Amino acid sequence: MKKTAQKINTKIIKPRILYYGTPVILLNTLNEDHTVNISPISSSWALGEYIILGIGLGGKAIENLERHPECVINIPDPSLWENVEQLAPLTGKYPVPDYKLESGFTYEKDKFERSGLTPVDSVVVRPTRILECPIQIEARVNHIRVPEDSPFFAIIETQAVHVHAHQDIMKNEQHIDPGKWSPLIYNFRHYYGLGQALGKTFRAET
Repeated sequence: MKKTAQKINTKIIKPRILYYGTPVILLNTLNEDHTVNISPISSSWALGEYIILGIGLGGKAIENLERHPECVINIPDPSLWENVEQLAPLTGKYPVPDYKLESGFTYEKDKFERSGLTPVDSVVVRPTRILECPIQIEARVNHIRVPEDSPFFAIIETQAVHVHAHQDIMKNEQHIDPGKWSPLIYNFRHYYGLGQALGKTFRAET
């Protein structure tokens, strides 16, 4: 039964983090020795071919993107949550920054090996893709901005140049079947998949 306005109560809260339900991204960036670093992130949104990423400062991902402005945005499905969690306490930054040490992070050079994921060559960017992720987006970095009033993270504007998709989630040559595809969702630091379909917008093409 739908709640009436009189029955809805709200409260002002101050959550430590506003991960209110966003897709998990495994961001691949290029290290100095041409190996690849994998960074799990949960702050992203897309507008056309542009994908905006939020990345913490002081880590390996932002260091790599400032030096080599290319990446692969890999989007895992719910079946890969344990692989993602294997990456969660790891950092490619050495020595490990103090703030990460205090949070329990440890250094790991080969994140593919630790996570059980498989690298596969990209077409135009140098970082490799992650084979197991159903959607893999090769992208170039157009702009990096650090907000003056919150100098703890960077806003990264990327532009997709190639989108790869597993054939088993495709509806036709250009469309992903939303009935077969579900992103892994990071919901207040818990992993979820999508629930049952409720309907579609009037602009849906399939």
